[in-house]
Amino acid sequence: RGTALRWGVKMLLSCPKVGDPRPGQPYQGGDFCAFLPDNKDGQKTAMLLKKAFERGLTFQIKSCNGEERVTWGPIPHKTSWDGGKARNGYPDSQYLREVCAVL
Repeated sequence: RGTALRWGVKMLLSCPKVGDPRPGQPYQGGDFCAFLPDNKDGQKTAMLLKKAFERGLTFQIKSCNGEERVTWGPIPHKTSWDGGKARNGYPDSQYLREVCAVL
């Protein structure tokens, strides 16, 4: 398996912006983490993911049972230490190629 980079984000309660499901209404935050290989390609991908985060592309807000929640956006992430591709598990030999195509 080798070593991995762990990327973590803690989203607190906040208010969405124009274009979100219910602008001005508070939404539920959450703890998010993802894994990348700790190598040259993984570090390059981490920089691209950081830029996507800074541009507001990493997360989206969805309504669930009348409550707004932060969820992963359209950029794929490896969010589990195991489970393979079917469960967003790390490692996944195709992941870097797939995520770079999206970014």
